[in-house]
Amino acid sequence: MVPLEPAASAPGGPRAALVVRTGAFEGTRYELGCGETLIGRNPTTDITLLDEGASREHAIVLYDEDEGRWSIEDLQSTNGTKVNGKRVRSHALAPGDEIQIGHTRFQFVNEA
Repeated sequence: MVPLEPAASAPGGPRAALVVRTGAFEGTRYELGCGETLIGRNPTTDITLLDEGASREHAIVLYDEDEGRWSIEDLQSTNGTKVNGKRVRSHALAPGDEIQIGHTRFQFVNEA
């Protein structure tokens, strides 16, 4: 996993992050932008994982301004995306949710 610059969030906008809970990068925090945050092995993703269990473009975290909520969508990855241990295609995120992509686990933190 390669720590990148945090995605920019709008001033006064929603504040949320993914915090790595496993491996050498445990504790690394990725701020989520107001739009879309792409996660995968491809170096062009917003959060790049050095994890062979992750697809090149594995999942995307989205913020819906109208609903005021965050969600994650699996991008038809080979190994799937899990939230709280269950494989999901799309899932509305709640503070404390554990997201697993490949062998990497994140905790969703929402500071709204």
